[in-house]
Amino acid sequence: MADIDAARPADLALTGSGARAPSPPSPATSDEAVMSLVDHLAELRRRLVYSVLAIVVGSVAGLFLAPRAIEILKAPIPGALRFTDLGGAFFIQIKVAVVIGVVLAMPVILWQLWRFIAPGLTPQERRLARPWVPLALLFFALGVGVAYVVLPFASAFLLGFAVPGVLEPLITAEAYFGFVTMLFLAFGLVMEFPIVLVLLSKVGIVTSERLRKNRRIVILAITVFAVVITPGGDPISPSVLGIVMYVLFEFSIRLVRWTGR
Repeated sequence: MADIDAARPADLALTGSGARAPSPPSPATSDEAVMSLVDHLAELRRRLVYSVLAIVVGSVAGLFLAPRAIEILKAPIPGALRFTDLGGAFFIQIKVAVVIGVVLAMPVILWQLWRFIAPGLTPQERRLARPWVPLALLFFALGVGVAYVVLPFASAFLLGFAVPGVLEPLITAEAYFGFVTMLFLAFGLVMEFPIVLVLLSKVGIVTSERLRKNRRIVILAITVFAVVITPGGDPISPSVLGIVMYVLFEFSIRLVRWTGR
């Protein structure tokens, strides 16, 4: 009997009730892992398609608003703007319409972003992060407003270097509206800075203490980023953008600390 008991396989061990102990769950096969990745990418594609469709719809509406928007944005420049290519005026209106479309579609874009990342968060993380989605829209609109305020000062500064009779400005419409659209998008996206830091703190990537310790590095990065991202080469745009980003950084530290991080 002892020999028989000794020969009993180890996997036939019994629980206290005499029933066979449940076998450990087998690891997921590679096909299941690949399928999970495929589903994840399909979800990302779905959210991107919805966002692009929202921008397209917003851009169609922007086509009707573009002529008036061009008049408003052109105000800091004296005289008429000239276009040098046959299709220059058409493409300028398309560019302005797309920027308007992005602004109008931003609620949908932020909602699709939230729908994509929310399933990967715990219920507590979703509860804490949900209020920041509408705040991101508010911050984007605030950034566009700041760019609108900065535009006349940046234009006046750059035009101030003209020398009557020697250096006369000949500004093309393409160059000017390329400057304007880049300026507006840069300020709008930069205003999402505190939202990103707060959300990173929610998942434990950053803390207020870590942000404070790296303040000098962040100031240097903000300075370089502001100079590179702002068009035109004037000191006003990067200076205002850098100041805004630094204020947002200090504001983010206090927000992260207020949330317990």
